[in-house]
Amino acid sequence: MSDKVTRVQVGGAGGAPSNNFIRSLREAPRPYYLIGSCASATDIFLADVDERYVIPPAVSPKFREELLRLLDRTKPALLHVQNDHEVRAVSRLRDDIRSLGVVLFMPDPETVEICLDKYRSYVVWEREGVRVPRTMLLHDAGDLKTAFARLGPKVWVRAIAGAGGAGSLPTESYDFARFWIEHHDGWGSFTASECLTAKTTTWLSIWNEGELVVAQSRRRWSWNFGNRTLSGVTGITGVAETFADAEADRLAEQAIRAVDSVPHGIFGVDMTYGHEGLPYVTEINIARFFTTHYFFTKAGLNMPDIYCRLALFGERPAIAKRVNPLPDGLLWIRGMDVGPVLTTVEEVERLSGDAAAPAPP
Repeated sequence: MSDKVTRVQVGGAGGAPSNNFIRSLREAPRPYYLIGSCASATDIFLADVDERYVIPPAVSPKFREELLRLLDRTKPALLHVQNDHEVRAVSRLRDDIRSLGVVLFMPDPETVEICLDKYRSYVVWEREGVRVPRTMLLHDAGDLKTAFARLGPKVWVRAIAGAGGAGSLPTESYDFARFWIEHHDGWGSFTASECLTAKTTTWLSIWNEGELVVAQSRRRWSWNFGNRTLSGVTGITGVAETFADAEADRLAEQAIRAVDSVPHGIFGVDMTYGHEGLPYVTEINIARFFTTHYFFTKAGLNMPDIYCRLALFGERPAIAKRVNPLPDGLLWIRGMDVGPVLTTVEEVERLSGDAAAPAPP
């Protein structure tokens, strides 16, 4: 392995998703020189990077000009971003970015656009026979009444774009749902779906020109601060466990190939289990790792390092098992203002003794 330092620029540096990508690269065998950019002049100080820069938010009309100017100045080998707004903006600027000699390891532009729209991706999956919760796009109050009649008595309302459970509301009340959507000015950009269980899993994968390189799944035991939201969803995983399910493996790959016949880059398939015990696809987090991917790094699977080596040098990981190489039962426990802890389900059960041990939903 070469000792030459590899320059990587990371968007959203200072935020938890990007900081976990940065932490993973800091623990990689290959040396990385890390350049952080962020729209917050305070958050950027939370990133362990070698250079720090503040640029406009990805939704700003000044983002294109400032990002390209910065890339021309910093000259990274690779640019990676970790939030949906930047994923969309960078994907749409990919030709300009690559003209500067900067590598992007991203799915096809159309795939990015489909996956960033939760209803558009649902339509594709429903058409292709992928198991998904029944869903309706809500244009007006009449659609909402129809949704309760078809999907109720309880429905899951959410925005078609955004992360962290954006706009999510499980409710049996038509009036509450209507008020919620109108409060968010959400007609035409919210959906209603049938409510499934609280049991969820995510299948995080890296692909190269249609070939699966590696995939690892984990199920969620809890959301941090979930008791402070109406939906119970915050996007901040509290406790997660490595967890393999052959049906989830099959369904995740089916969902990915339904939106892209030649997958390339990062695909994170979110699934929720139905009342009959089968997983349903709810969305794909595209071109980025989920926030807690540092869990896998500490457990021995450094996916950001695999991603960078593959993108820049064509190096493939030396792992015997491509799907779920980590053992089941590893736990990642997170809190506020404390470092996360890697342990096992067995250890938690041992400490619980006669008390009821915590468990996933």
